[in-house]
Amino acid sequence: MMRRRSRATSVAVLGLSAVLALSACGGARSSGSGGGGGEDQTFTIKFSHVVAPKTPKGQAAEKFKELVEEKSDGKITVDVFPNSELYGDKDELQALQSNSVQVLAPASAKFTTLAPALQVLDLPFLFDSVDDIPKVVSPDTPAGKAIFENQALADNNIKVLGLWDNGLKQLSSNTEMRTPADLQGLSFRIQPSDVLAAQFSAWGANSTPLAFSEVFNALQQGVIDGQENPYSNIESQNMHTVQTNITESNHGYIGYVLVINNDFLNSLPDDLQQVVQDSADEASDYNRKIAAQLNQDAKKTIEDAGTTQILKLTDQERQAFKDAVVPAVWDQYRDVIDSDLIDSLLAQK
Repeated sequence: MMRRRSRATSVAVLGLSAVLALSACGGARSSGSGGGGGEDQTFTIKFSHVVAPKTPKGQAAEKFKELVEEKSDGKITVDVFPNSELYGDKDELQALQSNSVQVLAPASAKFTTLAPALQVLDLPFLFDSVDDIPKVVSPDTPAGKAIFENQALADNNIKVLGLWDNGLKQLSSNTEMRTPADLQGLSFRIQPSDVLAAQFSAWGANSTPLAFSEVFNALQQGVIDGQENPYSNIESQNMHTVQTNITESNHGYIGYVLVINNDFLNSLPDDLQQVVQDSADEASDYNRKIAAQLNQDAKKTIEDAGTTQILKLTDQERQAFKDAVVPAVWDQYRDVIDSDLIDSLLAQK
């Protein structure tokens, strides 16, 4: 008698587990697995991000939504949640891995713990201009392969769909910053990246990791002295209204790694998996075309506001910032990023 009850209980538990597994399948409204499924199946992708809709990432997310829904003939709906409405910096990757959301586009620095090699994108002065970006990080380049073929991400059930630009970073504070010495003792907000901490340390500054949504208040209240971001992020979050100086340093890059929960992707029929990838490719091209213009527009908005001085470094002044971190900071992270990759990138300098 006890044996029969045990078997019945096991069957019930297995049945419940199957129901829960299907219900967690990325918002899929009907069950299915890769390579098959009925034509009446529909799916929902939740796409969460932390920036404003008008930023390069915000607009690319809307383009991705438009493309997926159009190419899938309505079989896939994409719900976009900007401005940390659904998940913030601290919990979005966990939400992706648990399939609470299906698509994210976090800055590369957010992958420090999960996939340390992606810190290659945090290296200071990796790019001298936005024109260098596709040359250095296309999928077939050494740096691109470290991103698109990253085994650590694959081991954590994450697939890379694309790389989106937000542009090159500028420094802001309430101090005029022409040389690294001007940063001495100041505290800057950074994304959670050891490379970025080392960068500011080399310039004599302190750094504090903070979620993007917390930066404006931290600047306003004097918790930090400054921050680094492209113009579009600075303007869209009104950071310039509480910072009297921006140094146009173009010293670093913010790239967003467009990723999807791999189990969810594999739950789609093959044709819809292709729709998602094709849409990601087109949205990535769109992102790259608009990012530079959006940053120019944001810079003009800041200039027109009249609250912030924008200081453009001379070539010699920018070189002084560069000499303090290249190759010193790069060499610090050879073992983390890959020594051969570091050598390859330095050879291009």
